[in-house]
Amino acid sequence: MARAHTYRTEGIVLRRSDFGEADRLLTILTREKGKIRAIAKGARKPQTRKTGHVELFTRSNFLLATGRNFDIVTQAEAVEYYNGLRADLVRTTYAAYMVELLDQFTADEDQQIQIYELLSQFLAVLGSTDNLLLAGRFYELRLLSLTGYQPQLFYCVVSQESILEEDQYFSSELGGLIKPEYISREVRARPISARAVKVMRYLQTRPWTTVQELQLRRELHSEIESVLYEYLTFLLERSLKSLEFLHRLRHDALRLSETPPSD
Repeated sequence: MARAHTYRTEGIVLRRSDFGEADRLLTILTREKGKIRAIAKGARKPQTRKTGHVELFTRSNFLLATGRNFDIVTQAEAVEYYNGLRADLVRTTYAAYMVELLDQFTADEDQQIQIYELLSQFLAVLGSTDNLLLAGRFYELRLLSLTGYQPQLFYCVVSQESILEEDQYFSSELGGLIKPEYISREVRARPISARAVKVMRYLQTRPWTTVQELQLRRELHSEIESVLYEYLTFLLERSLKSLEFLHRLRHDALRLSETPPSD
């Protein structure tokens, strides 16, 4: 019998599920091979050394053997646990959302190192930033750009004319801004303020190290979030479970903060 081919790769665990009596089926975003699925044998046994190295949102070095249906994790050593994002449920849910969004926009075994580095960076950001809302919007826009769905924010998608930073319309169906004079019954679009256009352009064209200190009013952030949520939902043709749960968490937290203390 020929020996199984083995290979080493760095990867981040995106998803996991029980498999058989003691194994786990992992979805791993790897640096060298893109997104793969692999079996971590015995990972559910209490005494196994693999368990902590194949946890969700963990970046590890893997040694894998090529299998017929799934590759097999023969060794795993954690490089980064991203402990900061596990500090509370909201941060963990943001991580789940970022991972689910990436999973939907990427195909198996499609190597994209920039996407890998984006996820690695923002799992770390989630553990340290006080501006989770901004981190979410930046990640969405950067992931859209890397996967070929960057919204057009500088030219009218109907006329190709340059657009000034002023009140416009945004069409999810056409993938960008439309000048008011080109709005018609045949074009479905929503109004977007000049301030929202300016901020989205800034997020789209600057690195996180530059934009991380940006503070937005709640109303402005809600507008940008709504525009991107509508666009993402259109592209995916469905809403994301992790995002719906995140919205509930934020709504509950906001309601508690606005409730006056009882006497």
